[in-house]
Amino acid sequence: MPSRVFPLARPGRVCFYCAEAIFLMHTAGSVYDRTAIRLAACATGMLLAACVPADSGPSQTSFAAAGISAQAFAGHVRTLSSDAFEGREPSSPGERKTVEYIRDRFIELGLEPGAAGSWFQDVPLVKITAGTDAHLVIDGDGSRLEPGYKRDMVVWTKRVTEAASIDRSELVFVGYGIVAPEYGWDDYAGVDMRGKTAVILVNDPGYATGDPAFFTGRAMTWYGRWTYKFEEAARQGAAGALIVHEETAAGYPWEVVSGSWTGPQFDLVTADGNESRAAIEGWISREAAGRLFAAAGRDFADARAAAARRGFRATPLGLRASAAVENTVEKATSRNVIGVLPGSERPEEAILYLAHWDHLGRDETLEGDQIYNGALDNATGVAAVLELARAFAGLPEPQRSIVFLAVTAEESGLLGSAWYAEHPPFPLATTVAAINIDRMSMLGETRDVTVIGYGSSELETYLARAAAAQGRRLEPEPTPEKGYFYRSDHFNLSRRGVPVLYTKGGIDHVAKGKAWGARQEAAYTAERYHKPGDEFDPSWDFSGAVADIEMLFAVGRQLSAETGFPNWHEGSEFRAIRERSRAELD
Repeated sequence: MPSRVFPLARPGRVCFYCAEAIFLMHTAGSVYDRTAIRLAACATGMLLAACVPADSGPSQTSFAAAGISAQAFAGHVRTLSSDAFEGREPSSPGERKTVEYIRDRFIELGLEPGAAGSWFQDVPLVKITAGTDAHLVIDGDGSRLEPGYKRDMVVWTKRVTEAASIDRSELVFVGYGIVAPEYGWDDYAGVDMRGKTAVILVNDPGYATGDPAFFTGRAMTWYGRWTYKFEEAARQGAAGALIVHEETAAGYPWEVVSGSWTGPQFDLVTADGNESRAAIEGWISREAAGRLFAAAGRDFADARAAAARRGFRATPLGLRASAAVENTVEKATSRNVIGVLPGSERPEEAILYLAHWDHLGRDETLEGDQIYNGALDNATGVAAVLELARAFAGLPEPQRSIVFLAVTAEESGLLGSAWYAEHPPFPLATTVAAINIDRMSMLGETRDVTVIGYGSSELETYLARAAAAQGRRLEPEPTPEKGYFYRSDHFNLSRRGVPVLYTKGGIDHVAKGKAWGARQEAAYTAERYHKPGDEFDPSWDFSGAVADIEMLFAVGRQLSAETGFPNWHEGSEFRAIRERSRAELD
């Protein structure tokens, strides 16, 4: 890393940070005093590593400043994903243990509370738990289908009510369920959906065709996400909305649907109690969809192919759907946890590191292991934020504020980050960047860094420089069709203009190669993602995660010393939003 980024040592001299450490030996106060924390980091890390010639390599100079500890990182992951935390479900005893653990680490590091004098930002939620007797019946023209709950379908309501239903609602196949004027696409053209139920394909036509000139080719757009599809069906007046799950198009197996969309479901409290949503929402499996289309005298594969062609028009299926759910409804308050290192010169300008602390809790209907421990997803992200906080707390005050944010209810639809973005303690117009960490890799060191949403913003210049200092390269995500850019908390900030970075550990393992890394990633998605098997493994290789944390530290440290504001690249849908928000400050 160039010395202008990290001006650590010069040959024959004691660097500024070590000099500060020596001075602080005589002045450190209690364990909660930030200067004492700096002393610990500087004395153990800087004195040993930073006072080396500036040309001795980034591993000894640039990244030594971070002092990232694999042992400390692993300890946080082990604790947060232990059974004692009960799967970290929002508004549960596991939440209390989780947010208090994070808060206590922030206090130990000498951070300041970042939510108007509090460590916690309250997030008002409604918790809706559908009974396991939720049912769906499809009939018409002598046919009757009753797909099994969890096995073939899951249905629910987002309406804040004790019961919701549809009764013999006409089924309409609406293709991908997209209204996108910029692509000249309207799947709902010419159809009145009031009182009807939309049957919708997951992903978008660009993915289906593989044509790079169609939508964005294989890379999923926002229109491909299930969140958009349910929202659009409601805007069209639909009484029900059923998305057909296909593993490759969705990016995860059916077990993720049946595990994630049963049991307690959270949403933000809204003024209308979500009455604007469709009465019934849900997923049906690919196999159940095949039977449904066959009952309508249609071939599912042919219908799917037709939906990806221009000129497609929504088609009634000649079938009707009846569904009902009975709910337990509770109002709940969950919490984001926010700590900050205030900037010494421009405290209103913030660099944000964030990760979601929540996972799926406990499912008492399961036999055997009932706890969704969420070790990789996302105890690793929270542990990384804690290590980044420790690294920054060990240095002199940054010129810009460094904000460390652990958000709730990501697994329920990015709710905690949505609330933060709507009620930001630090203005979004002066938030320099948001760096999101969601599921770190335990594969070990790699030659590459995966960038989700590759090519989006000028922040990648900073990232590329930090990666190059480690002898690594940036790579686009290998599976853009899975829409990861829209599936994590940074998205709520990007859609309000804040430039974001969202990286994943690479797959090109230094010893075992790219094919091996890809197989490990695929195995995790198939076997442990959103399942009780996502547990801490002491045999993991933490070296790659440490390198990734050091890299993200380098990006934030450079940004903290600058005065400029990186922007989205030309052509990004978020650039105009950012420029408007910045212009309003003038």
